[in-house]
Amino acid sequence: MKLSARNQLKGTVKSVTKGQTTAHVEIDVGGTVLTASITNEAVDALGLKVGQSAYAVVKASDVMVGVD
Repeated sequence: MKLSARNQLKGTVKSVTKGQTTAHVEIDVGGTVLTASITNEAVDALGLKVGQSAYAVVKASDVMVGVD
């Protein structure tokens, strides 16, 4: 897999929760869980299943930072 995005985080699929049109996919990356919202069709096309290896790929023009 070759991508232009530099932030490619390999992890393990922790959960896949499908809604009517969109699914939430949790990927555990070294103890930190990242959640992606993708279409149900994308979940099916990728064959995502709990326990398999997957990449969280982040490519964004904006990053928000917050503090308490």
